[in-house]
Amino acid sequence: MTLLIRNGRVIDPASNVDMTADVLVENGIVSKVMPQIQDQADQQINAEGCYVMPGFIDLHVHLRDPGQEHKETVVTGAAAAARGGYTTIVAMPNTKPVVDNADVVNYVHNKAKNMAKVNILQAGAITKKMEGMQLADIEQMVLAGSPAVSEDGKSVMNAYLLREAMQLAKKLDIPVLSHCEDRNLLNGGVVNDDENAKKYGLPGISNSVEDVIAMRDVMLAKDTGAKLHLCHCSTKDSVEIVRAAKEKNVRITAEVCPHHFTLSSDDMIPGDTNYKMNPPLRKREDVEALRQGLKEGIMDVIATDHAPHAKEEKNDSMLRAPFGIVGLETAAALTYTELVLSGCLSVMQMAEKMSLNPARVIGLDKGSLEPGKAADLVIFDPHKTYKIEASQFASKSRNTPFNGREVTGAVRATIVGGEIVYQAD
Repeated sequence: MTLLIRNGRVIDPASNVDMTADVLVENGIVSKVMPQIQDQADQQINAEGCYVMPGFIDLHVHLRDPGQEHKETVVTGAAAAARGGYTTIVAMPNTKPVVDNADVVNYVHNKAKNMAKVNILQAGAITKKMEGMQLADIEQMVLAGSPAVSEDGKSVMNAYLLREAMQLAKKLDIPVLSHCEDRNLLNGGVVNDDENAKKYGLPGISNSVEDVIAMRDVMLAKDTGAKLHLCHCSTKDSVEIVRAAKEKNVRITAEVCPHHFTLSSDDMIPGDTNYKMNPPLRKREDVEALRQGLKEGIMDVIATDHAPHAKEEKNDSMLRAPFGIVGLETAAALTYTELVLSGCLSVMQMAEKMSLNPARVIGLDKGSLEPGKAADLVIFDPHKTYKIEASQFASKSRNTPFNGREVTGAVRATIVGGEIVYQAD
């Protein structure tokens, strides 16, 4: 099977290519990237006026499968990913049962292989049942294909146990994906601890809830030599912690989510639980620091923290509703609108932070359009302006604060292994 993508603007951060060219795909592999390819092909796409980039890779997705399939499944999550331009996603382990052994890893990988439109990699939990008491069978999960471990949704509060996990992760050459949250400082908080929380009478989550654990985990990574990846950074000091760690040659990377570089706590609509996420929306000075960190390359990755919940679960008070929003189908447009059109990032940097860098974090041989690489691509239209319609999502869930928001930039097609898995009408 051959596919020829004509006339697109090819953006490949791995080879620093930015040119109008054709891309020929043969048997799932990028064969040629050059102007005016004359070869015949079984399928053709005219990408004139669009960017052709390596498929996006999301290091932070909740598929809720197994155990909470009313929110999302491997199949619906993969469909949402394809609509968002994602060709590979990493699923978090806080499912029911928790992904703390190879059997659950195999369940997700087998289901994905047989039923999903995109590549799905299942991260393993750090501790058994994510209870923070005993290490999970990390080595067996890695042998089953887990590219990383994470206690996502919480931190391993026992520093000695986390240090043991980091030592093992270093031996296995995998990163530890860290959700930085000091449980002892959380104290029932549901929104950022600022004047808005006081105005609405809601318990707050201070920046220190994140920053204290971020600093601790950096120190443990420095001590063990493990690869540390900080998830969904939300504070201005997290940027400085990452900056300082890199200056000391700690093996660290960090991600920022679109909701954290787009919205501040001032944007919240009172009582609307679609604005409730963890970490919470912070102050405008934090938003600006995150954007600057992305611009300077301190923050390496843009991830979604796609966290689907059923309507009846979110239709509750701010105190009781679950944390989290969906993000797979809005991330590319928000990144282009908020960061590229504003001049904060170039298109090349967008591809780097959404494709190449995520691949490098987990040691994946993807994120490039160089000949010989897997043909995982996205065709992105930078001219289309529209309003986000949550009712049209492929995800089972609709919990987003961006419904009705006007954005520019749309995924026109997603190609996985040379196969078109999504194409806009």
